[in-house]
Amino acid sequence: MSGVAAAAPSAAVGGVDSFISITSRAEEWKRRLAMVERARRFLYLSTYFYHPDRYGREMAEALLAAASRGVDVWLVVDGFGQRLAGALMSGAERLAARRLWPTLEQAGVHVCRYTPGPPLQRLLGGGYHIKVQVSEAGEAIFASGNISATSFAGWNEHACAVRGALVRPMVESVMAAIDAPERAHLDELPPAAGDGPTRYVAHLPCDDPSPVSPFRQQSPNPVTDALIELIDRAERRLAITSFYFKPAPPLLAAVARAARRGVAVEIVHSHCDALPASPAPWLAATFTYPRLLAAGVAIFERRGGEHSKIVVVDGREAAVGTYNFEWAAHDRLAESMLFTREPPIVAELAKVVAAIRTHPTVGRITAADLTALSLGLRLRRAVLYPFRRWF
Repeated sequence: MSGVAAAAPSAAVGGVDSFISITSRAEEWKRRLAMVERARRFLYLSTYFYHPDRYGREMAEALLAAASRGVDVWLVVDGFGQRLAGALMSGAERLAARRLWPTLEQAGVHVCRYTPGPPLQRLLGGGYHIKVQVSEAGEAIFASGNISATSFAGWNEHACAVRGALVRPMVESVMAAIDAPERAHLDELPPAAGDGPTRYVAHLPCDDPSPVSPFRQQSPNPVTDALIELIDRAERRLAITSFYFKPAPPLLAAVARAARRGVAVEIVHSHCDALPASPAPWLAATFTYPRLLAAGVAIFERRGGEHSKIVVVDGREAAVGTYNFEWAAHDRLAESMLFTREPPIVAELAKVVAAIRTHPTVGRITAADLTALSLGLRLRRAVLYPFRRWF
């Protein structure tokens, strides 16, 4: 398989008729717009935030055109994520974003701004982080990025185009964020398959019945659990990419455990400069460094931002999707991952991770880098420590 959309389909097993890895953002954008333009009955697009820059404007024009020709268009945006993204926008863009929603709604687009029910989840940033785009044609674009120049002209991202029985559960995971979804659309997609070499796992922690969620959850997170099980099967090599590496303790323990038993573990995440608005997420990630470095983990940072979410184990298993290795992905944000043992897909994802790891903007971190922090960053880091879970 190649790393762009010209790849040949993989075998029709495990609910996947085809899997195409898209490493080019231009290719992903072209494929997204083509799907919207060709949609005739329905179209779903979910994103953590929607930026009214040139990409957001171009997508809005495509969605409006689709709605005008009778397509049932559903746009899911996370409420908290959209407010958070305001830090990336100019004042004019924030105003344009507020005006965009009524414009789309008046044209017939179903705009769903997800807000969790539990008060603590609303207060602490609970939300919807799954990024799926799909139409009745049966192809799903499953991506790490948002509708924003930050994703298409800034951070490094990864997307895949999927066909087959896994598309239906992808759409169901989008419908989970919609108050009154049109479930009849599912009848136009292939039926979901049973267990196989490739499976889709999604979870919405905001639905947990615990009255003190996210501080304590009553139900396990199946995405976190599947990632821990995958990492615990590593025997030789484990490679992980994430925006900022600051996972919930059980996941962090699994990574350290792998390194201590002799697995060569490499983590690539973002440099401090990926979020000019605040170094807090990066500083929160640095609290994992001493434990990981002591266990023998190789940590790398990418200038400009690494926003893909990929795990490759021993070249025989892999996972890809929206789950950043951060505490929020475990107890506050709806996330989903594809887990696969299908050799062509695993080989393609291993190739993608190798290209990320060797990119010229990626550099290795040592214990000395922490001691070399400026006084200002050291002070901010010390103040942040009690609150690191929330950044």
